[in-house]
Amino acid sequence: MRLLQLSDPHLLADPEGRFRGRQPWACLDRALQQALIQAPRPDLLLISGDLCQDESWAGYALLRDRLAAWPTPVALLAGNHDHPQRLRAALGRQAVLAPAALVIAGVRLLLLNSHRAACVEGWLGARQLAWLAEQLEGPSRLPLVVAVHHPPVAIGDPRFDAIGLRDGSALLELLVPQPQLQAVLFGHVHQHWQGPLPGRPEVPVLGCPSTLCGFGPVQPCPLGRPDDPGGRLLELNGAGGLHHTLLRWRCP
Repeated sequence: MRLLQLSDPHLLADPEGRFRGRQPWACLDRALQQALIQAPRPDLLLISGDLCQDESWAGYALLRDRLAAWPTPVALLAGNHDHPQRLRAALGRQAVLAPAALVIAGVRLLLLNSHRAACVEGWLGARQLAWLAEQLEGPSRLPLVVAVHHPPVAIGDPRFDAIGLRDGSALLELLVPQPQLQAVLFGHVHQHWQGPLPGRPEVPVLGCPSTLCGFGPVQPCPLGRPDDPGGRLLELNGAGGLHHTLLRWRCP
């Protein structure tokens, strides 16, 4: 299974609008183009939150139009800069929206929604945690990947640790006993980040760069390009072998 992760495009209703000094739509177009060059033939595109900075219907409608020609299935997470109801109304028939469970090329993927209205930090909540516990019951032997917008662990920077996943410890309690767990993916921090899952050091927790701009970084960029937009390619086989590749490209 080849999973292409992009994150945090911060799109606007205005196709020519600017945010943080850049044009989010031009940056996303470059990301989609470059991702297919650097990571051809993915089985799934995952965009892990902060899709629409102004939370506008027009922004989500434009994203729907942009993704109409994308050649693979698409999964979307809501971030703190999102409006889940508008997101679902615009893209619910075109993409898989969190919370959701799916199987892609022999790998099980669990998508979580950490959005809470009027909060910068993330929350899963009791109902979603109960849903996740049900999904994790049973003897499934498929490799498992979990994705959420907010980082479920501290990344070592007070700017982000204060606005991470507030019930991350409850999430970890559910994930650590899962023998098939291969990786936990997140966005939100606009940078490459990699660390071990507490209690399961062999399982990586992976932060994804933004398609718009970089924040930080906390860790050195393996490619020496922390300010460039980017993404990540995750490759897993049916036996649980995992390989992940950081992707970078120039701003448009």
